[in-house]
Amino acid sequence: MNLGLLLLRLVLAVLLAGHAMQKLRGWFGGAGLGGTGEIFARWGFVRGRRMAFVAGLAELTGAASIGTGLLTAGGCAVVTGTMAVATVATAPNGFWAQKGGCEVPFWYGAVAVVLGFTGPGAWSLDAVARLALSGYVWGGGALALGLLAAMVPLTLRSR
Repeated sequence: MNLGLLLLRLVLAVLLAGHAMQKLRGWFGGAGLGGTGEIFARWGFVRGRRMAFVAGLAELTGAASIGTGLLTAGGCAVVTGTMAVATVATAPNGFWAQKGGCEVPFWYGAVAVVLGFTGPGAWSLDAVARLALSGYVWGGGALALGLLAAMVPLTLRSR
């Protein structure tokens, strides 16, 4: 089980880091801050470039936390909130990614929620530091905090 959790964490962390670098630096075919900022503005975020930076930084922070297994519940909350915003913003395009839908952010957020409940496993910095941050309380707290944090930008979004 610990090997499975490690692999799951590492795959999610690499994908999130790549997703972040598409926004922040334009790597991997991304639009960079300028282009991503324009997309965020079309989604109704008043300061699109700033929101793109915040989203990219949150994804990178969540990736580092989840990948290393350090303060994993917090990293899961950050990813859950960021992906909830992205899911709502892309949902008008439907679910599936090939039509610009919310499939990818929904999936990344769902995996983060699951990791919040299961914890990072024994092969993590949380385990080394003896931080028992998993289970219903921490997983539920990460989910609730992530969704609550997502409400702020979604509420401030212009229609």
